[in-house]
Amino acid sequence: MNRFLAAERALRTAAPHQLPDAVRDALRGHYAAESVELLMADYGLTVLQPVSDLPHALEPLLVHSSPEGRAFGAQEPFVEERGGADVRAHLPVTVRGDRLGVLSVALPSTACDHETLTELADIAQILGHEVLVAERDTDLYLRARRSDRLTLAAEMQWQLLPGRSCARPEYELGAQLEPAYAIFGDNFDWSADADRLLLYVTNGMGEGIEASLLTGLGINALRNARRAGVSLEDQAALADQAIHAHYRGDSHLSVLMLDFELSTGRMRVIDAGSPRMLRLRGRTVERVDFEAQLPLGMFEETDYFAQEFHAEPGDRLVFVSDGVHAVAGPGGEAYGERALNRAITSTRLLPATEVPRAVLRELTGHRGGPGPEDDALVVCLDWHGLQAAR
Repeated sequence: MNRFLAAERALRTAAPHQLPDAVRDALRGHYAAESVELLMADYGLTVLQPVSDLPHALEPLLVHSSPEGRAFGAQEPFVEERGGADVRAHLPVTVRGDRLGVLSVALPSTACDHETLTELADIAQILGHEVLVAERDTDLYLRARRSDRLTLAAEMQWQLLPGRSCARPEYELGAQLEPAYAIFGDNFDWSADADRLLLYVTNGMGEGIEASLLTGLGINALRNARRAGVSLEDQAALADQAIHAHYRGDSHLSVLMLDFELSTGRMRVIDAGSPRMLRLRGRTVERVDFEAQLPLGMFEETDYFAQEFHAEPGDRLVFVSDGVHAVAGPGGEAYGERALNRAITSTRLLPATEVPRAVLRELTGHRGGPGPEDDALVVCLDWHGLQAAR
């Protein structure tokens, strides 16, 4: 058995909580590694946290000012020269575009050839898959993702999410919620198969636990309808009935629902509330308006209809909740369309995974003050189209 297969087998057979030890032992034994550290990105995407039993033995590393963060941001292996006889290879731990963290491996410079670096990068990907499976049985990796305590509402919201990013040849998706440790009503969900991508951007009314409970009911109602194979219109209608049956119109869920046809870029859209969509085509940003329909759960047995829209290869679609486009600055002025357009234009060279956090940083600068009064959501979709997939 060659060294790569031996390392892979060690990860496949390790107990869920022993993955860091398994990858450390495998790389030391088969690749002459001197040290191995698994670091997970925190919920705010600001630091990389070492995976270890609490309390953490090592200090967190800043994403935007560390060699490990460079590998995480660029999503490419980065070899750090250390001025001696050894080097440190930083390898993205990513699963189908969902960025989990970084595997950092120190090894002799003579052992870090192209073949070794390629194998280590593949092992980091395998480790990412194993971490996602292991999270069903242990809290070790979820604890490592937090640099502060989550509110209960935020805990509920993060557990609802499919991930923070995903990628296929036809598209790239990235999303971020703020404040990461105290969100309550904003959420997103997606699902893709061979020929379709369904994307939902939601904003539940209210605050705290009540908003989180409302969003949880709405997301699960939409998933239940989607998995039954019904149309976009029926998904909205069934979720509307479920929310109204529970709240009797006292609470409702705003949602923007999109059904993409991957082969053509055509989409069907239901706009039922406050989330907005903006399109960057070339250097021009414009808001895309659809006919407004009632939020889910506002009235009993509301009928919904889908509108048509077409995305062209190279389009960037940005979706924002009202915690972004309606937030007020110190003088009471709204963030507004002009500032949002400027933020989207200034981030046009960033990958889709980096755009949401960059836009939210712009929003923080506009808002000023101690903290947000509402949670904020940004989702970015880069549409490449079928030709890019081929």
